[in-house]
Amino acid sequence: MNHFSVPAMVESFKELFPKEASIAVSDVQQFLYYEPSKQIDLKIQPGDKINENTVTFKALSIQEKTSDHVNSTVFGTPYFGTSVPILDDGDPAGCITAILPSKQLRFLSAFLTVQMKDSWVPFAYEDIMYLEAQNRKTWVQTEQGMGTHKFVLGDLELYLPDDTFIRCHRSYIVNVKYIAEIQPDSHSTFLLIMKDQTRIPVSQTYASHFRKSLSF
Repeated sequence: MNHFSVPAMVESFKELFPKEASIAVSDVQQFLYYEPSKQIDLKIQPGDKINENTVTFKALSIQEKTSDHVNSTVFGTPYFGTSVPILDDGDPAGCITAILPSKQLRFLSAFLTVQMKDSWVPFAYEDIMYLEAQNRKTWVQTEQGMGTHKFVLGDLELYLPDDTFIRCHRSYIVNVKYIAEIQPDSHSTFLLIMKDQTRIPVSQTYASHFRKSLSF
């Protein structure tokens, strides 16, 4: 990984991360870049070795997106992290990790409360078909209709169940239960036909992870 390109890469992908998150970027052995947030600072320094008890280490080991709570014995501060490995020809080359305070996980339970016109309706995760970022709003499509949520897509991605919801595009997270068909599209990407006939793209950025998650 080119060390000098890391800050530019983080800046380009910032909108995918929660605003409250600290961001750490590593290669396979050490951290290369760290940007703390006002909410949490793990005091990571470029050159620090990757501890085997971190989310970063786990993501690199299994070569899959990983989310987990980490207690205070590692950095002196408990945190919730989501790490996405960067693969080069199938081999891990590095990792990007979003770090949040553990206490932030309290705001969501097994339901997502969606604003529908002039009221708010709680929906169980299983009733949510997909989420879309559009016009600076997060739109939530349910079996009962579409509404909005006050948190951005990057925030919600950290809390939605990984076994059901998959990020397939910078603007979409889908519930795999509502995928009717996966069609090949140009440039090694895919097109999802949802059960309500909505067509959702899988971008190149997420195609490999998407395919691996669904084992095809």
